[in-house]
Amino acid sequence: MEKFQVKRCHAPAPNALERLSIACYRKDSPIPMNKNLSNSELAKILYDLAGGPANVESAYNCMTRLRFLLKDTKIADQEAMKRVPGVLGTNLMEQELQVILGPGKALAVTNALLEQIKQEPARPAIGDGKALHEEIRQKNNTPVKAFFKKIASIFLPLIPAFIGCGLLTGILAIAAKIDPSLTASPLWQTLATLGGAIFWGMNLFVGWQAAKVFGGTPILGGALAAFVSHPGLKGIELFGNELLPGRGGIISVILIAALAVFIEKRLHKLVPEMLDLFVTPCLTLLLSGLAAVLVFQPIGGAIASAIGQAATASITDGGAPVGAILAGIWLPMVMMGVHQVFTPIHVALLEQYGVTILLPVLAMAGAGQVGAAIAIYFNTKNKFLKKTILSALPVGMMGVGEPLIYGVTLPLGKPFLGACLGATVGGAIEAGAAVGAGAIGISGLPLAPTVNNIPVYLLGLVASYAAGFAATWLLGFDDPEETELPKSM
Repeated sequence: MEKFQVKRCHAPAPNALERLSIACYRKDSPIPMNKNLSNSELAKILYDLAGGPANVESAYNCMTRLRFLLKDTKIADQEAMKRVPGVLGTNLMEQELQVILGPGKALAVTNALLEQIKQEPARPAIGDGKALHEEIRQKNNTPVKAFFKKIASIFLPLIPAFIGCGLLTGILAIAAKIDPSLTASPLWQTLATLGGAIFWGMNLFVGWQAAKVFGGTPILGGALAAFVSHPGLKGIELFGNELLPGRGGIISVILIAALAVFIEKRLHKLVPEMLDLFVTPCLTLLLSGLAAVLVFQPIGGAIASAIGQAATASITDGGAPVGAILAGIWLPMVMMGVHQVFTPIHVALLEQYGVTILLPVLAMAGAGQVGAAIAIYFNTKNKFLKKTILSALPVGMMGVGEPLIYGVTLPLGKPFLGACLGATVGGAIEAGAAVGAGAIGISGLPLAPTVNNIPVYLLGLVASYAAGFAATWLLGFDDPEETELPKSM
């Protein structure tokens, strides 16, 4: 009977979605490595292993992970999940269980899961769990973490545009170096304008998103951002203060949006309901706009200047040693959640200098993971681990490190340290040459076209690959045991 159940799991009948057994993924069962699960099958198995409708409050996804918000984390079987083909690892943060599937796959499996739930009215509805997730996370967050997370969330929706525009600008720059005459082409000039679009409109996007994140009316934040960026301010002297369009950049915009939301919320309480639609927006713009040009633009300018000088000085003056330290501690910072503070810093640097000098250094953390994973591949006898590494390496080299971190190096312990040590070598190279990137949201090989020194950046990547490999090889690791596969497979 037991043998029949295993076979049934590996070769399910046509209507397998309803009858698929999850028993074969439990601790004492063979690992079904050769079974290619559809997105629907994978969604059902993971949902059941998470505890099903009785334990799953909500489910949604990010770029690489299916995220379950759980009532009781002890019910979910993470070890069984890790044995499911297609799963690259798991990570538990408070009440949220993250199943690492990789880019594209996470979205497809989540959509399949939500579709299944819609077709089963007897089950509790599963949808966007972000609101409940944030409620639980806030209970465990420190005020500082919560603040930086909120600031970082302003920029997250902008990252696809930063990636697209940054890559386009980088590709055009490479083409111009190969053939300088291309810059005279109307097509090249049009595409160059497109590549710079995110930076031209960045204050407006940040103003809109900041007002939304702070709980106000987004268009008022966008309008105020447009006001402080408007070229019509140039040459105006107000109460002895010379106005300057765009002064303080995104820092000023965030401060102004926060003030506008504060004023708007109070006006909603003070203004009679029948007048609220007319009076509140007008007074919000009037009061916030005057405060913006007289107070918050100068303050924002000082803060932005200080951030830019401190960030660049840490690399240019500190050089290779500082780069090595930053790259080496980056992954632990990400795991502790303090990495959020770097997002507005990257954007501020892009706004001031056109490149962020920090990102190429920090990108070496992912390269160290790649080298460590390769070392594990050549040393492990665990077939399932080998398969996990092979599936995670391509996306790891493309800058998506979660599958390698949570599915390979972190569970093994010493290889994670080896990866961090490997990152220090590349970080030293990038910082020593002051390599800057013209985009954020990407790392690894895709970042190469956006940097101002492609050969040195690639040298840093290769150096981190090699150093991560060597450090992991020397440190060693405890090779996990693996249940033998049945002969019938």
